[in-house]
Amino acid sequence: MSRQAASLIDFRPPSLRLLQSALAFQRWYFAPTLSGEEHVNPERPALFVGNHAMYGIVDSPLFVSELYRRTGVFPRSLGDHFHFVTPGWGRLLERFGAVPGTPENCRTLMNHGQHILVFPGGAREVAKRRDEINRLVWKQRTGFARMAIAHGYDIVPFASVGCDESWRILYDGHDFRASRLGRWLLSHETMAKKLRDGDLFMPLAKGVGPTLMPRPEPFHFRIGAPISTAALQGQEQDPAVQWQVREQVADSINSMIATLAKARAAERPSLSRWRRWLLRDQ
Repeated sequence: MSRQAASLIDFRPPSLRLLQSALAFQRWYFAPTLSGEEHVNPERPALFVGNHAMYGIVDSPLFVSELYRRTGVFPRSLGDHFHFVTPGWGRLLERFGAVPGTPENCRTLMNHGQHILVFPGGAREVAKRRDEINRLVWKQRTGFARMAIAHGYDIVPFASVGCDESWRILYDGHDFRASRLGRWLLSHETMAKKLRDGDLFMPLAKGVGPTLMPRPEPFHFRIGAPISTAALQGQEQDPAVQWQVREQVADSINSMIATLAKARAAERPSLSRWRRWLLRDQ
């Protein structure tokens, strides 16, 4: 086994007490709830696939924390490459089990029976546009399906709502690309490459009042029924098979998003006074 592979699989999850302590304020502020945990089999490694929220820094830790608390499963997160070249931030993510989302890393983790978490939308999905709230932004990506099929992994879809609604977008990637500055910057090859042709432009938004502090929207997470890929092994290089699995997963997530959105709307009148006050239109 190579040294790199050994470093990937030697990871030991933090204690639940440490994780909950580190996220104590976020758990109080966003009051996350998780349903559908009966679909998780801790003894059967799976690939957890979900929708990513704007900015991508709040939803993932809270989902992992709730999943860990309710099922004992602590998945290894596959992250976008830019996270791991950011001083300090990349090391912090690695400390909590995240690894760069390369096929090689995914393959190593699957070969050793690890639970894995991935957001196929990656950085593009966290760079929300106004018309992308609670929407999947996966482009043509099918890599997660290919890897799951190749290893016969179950895919466990999950969804979240409330995260995107914690901010109000003031200026997004569409605005940037249409602006004089945006057109000028993206006309330069080096800058266009760094911004991935504008995909990495993070929205400018406000939360509580005029600040960037997110509004205390309750977060709702739901886990769907596993999608088996075992019968498809050997067909992982077939684009039609990859797309079929991808769309099955996306349909499950979209259905759960719709269900959670209704539940979120129904709970509004019962929220605490302080929470409703901070959630009022500003």
